[in-house]
Amino acid sequence: MGNPKAFMTIPRREAGYRPVHERVADFGEVEQTLNSSDRRLQASRCMDCGVPFCHWACPLGNRPPEFQDAIYKGRWEEAYRILSATNDFPEFTGRICPALCEKSCVLKLSADAPVTIREDECAVIETAFLEGYVQPEQPVRNGKKVAVIGSGPAGLAAANRLNRMGYAVTVFEKDEYVGGLLRFGIPNFKLQKAVIDRRVRVMEAEGIEFRTGHAVALDALPEGYDAWCICTGTPDARNLDIPGRELRGIHFALELLAQQNRVLAGQTFSEEQRVTAKGKRVLVIGGGDTGSDCIGTANRQGAASVTQIEIMPKPPVGSNPATPWPQWPQVFKTTSSHEEGCTRRWCLASNRFLGSPDGRVTGVEVEEVEWLPATDGGRPTMRPTGRKEIIEADLVLLAMGFLRPEQTPLAEGVFRAGDARTGASLVVRCIADGRRVADEIDAYLNK
Repeated sequence: MGNPKAFMTIPRREAGYRPVHERVADFGEVEQTLNSSDRRLQASRCMDCGVPFCHWACPLGNRPPEFQDAIYKGRWEEAYRILSATNDFPEFTGRICPALCEKSCVLKLSADAPVTIREDECAVIETAFLEGYVQPEQPVRNGKKVAVIGSGPAGLAAANRLNRMGYAVTVFEKDEYVGGLLRFGIPNFKLQKAVIDRRVRVMEAEGIEFRTGHAVALDALPEGYDAWCICTGTPDARNLDIPGRELRGIHFALELLAQQNRVLAGQTFSEEQRVTAKGKRVLVIGGGDTGSDCIGTANRQGAASVTQIEIMPKPPVGSNPATPWPQWPQVFKTTSSHEEGCTRRWCLASNRFLGSPDGRVTGVEVEEVEWLPATDGGRPTMRPTGRKEIIEADLVLLAMGFLRPEQTPLAEGVFRAGDARTGASLVVRCIADGRRVADEIDAYLNK
C-alpha cells in the first residue's frame, strides 16, 4: 500500500460517460478514460485490507490490492502480470463486468465510494497492449489435442488455458465470427468488437485454431481429439407465450442485438429481415441488462419512444437490508442506456399482444400485479390486481432471460463449462468456469 491515507484525501472519481447527445449518435463505447496520473491516484485509494473482500467477491480470484499498488507506483507491467495471472481477458471484464469486487470493497461499506477496480483493471490491460507487454507465448506441446465447442467467454478461457498447458486446441464456432455473446449479445457501445479481434489474433499467434461457421452436434463430436469441452452457452431465450405472439414486430432481444452488431460489421439485410426501432414505439419486456442493451440500441436506431416493463417490483433505492455488504446489493440501477431516454415501469404482467388487421403488433395489454411475501419465508407469490391498460408499441423486444440448457449425461472425456453448465450467468463467471474446466481436462488427461 503505497499511500495508506489516500482513501481519506482522494475522492472516488470515475471516468464517466460521453455526453448523451453525442453518444446516441453512434455506436462507439460510451465510457471515457482517465489519464494515467489520475488513474494512479484512484489506485492509491486501495487500503490493502487485512481481509480483501474484493478478492473474495471476484469469481476469478483477482488480486486488486496487489495490482492497485503496482499502478500507484507506476509499475504498469507488474500490474499486468499480476492481473493476467488470474484473468485471461481483463479487456472484457474491465468493460462489461458489474464489478462484484467494488460492491464488496470496504470503502463501499464505510464511505459508499469503493476503489475504481474495474476501470483500473481496464487501464492496466490497455496500457499492456499499448506498451507491448502482451506478447504471444509459445508453449511446449504435449502431443494431445482438445476440441472446444463454442467461442464465448467460457470457450475462449478454456482454450487459452489449455493451449498454454501445451495442448493443441481447436475452437469450433457455429457463427461467422469468434466471440459468442461477447460478439453478438453485447452492443458495440459497451464492447467494441475490435477488442475481441485483438485478443483472438494473440490466441491464433499462440497456436489456437479457430473454425468459424462450423456447427457441431453434441451427439457427433469431431473425431481425433483426446477431450472435448462444451461451451455452447444458453441458446434458448425465454419466450412469452401469450395470445398474439405470432404477430410481426415481436422479437427476442438477441434478434435485435445480434443483427445490429452484424450490420456494424458490414453485413446487409433486406427490409423484410431488418429488425429496427427507427421511428417506432418500442416496448422492452424484461428489466435486466439485456433489456438495457435493447434500450440503448433502440435509441441509437432512432426510436420514437422506448418503454421498459418488468414483472417484479422496483428494487430498493440506495441500499437493501436483504442483501447487506459484502453481498451483491439488489438495488435500483440506472444504466447509461436508461440515461439516454426510457420510461421504466414495474409490477406489470403481459396478458396479450394486440395487432392490426395486417398482422403487425400495435400494443400489449398489461396488468398490474402485487407481490405477497410467503408466510414460510420462501418465494413471494404474485397476485393480479385486475387493473389493466394498453401500452401501444410497434416493436416489442422480449428480454426475459434464457432457459437453462438440458444437462444430458456426458460421454467419457467430454466436459461442460460456462452458461452451458450453469445457465445464464456473468461474463466473469464464464471466464472463471472456463479456467476451472481447463484444469479438470488437464487432470483427466494426465491421470
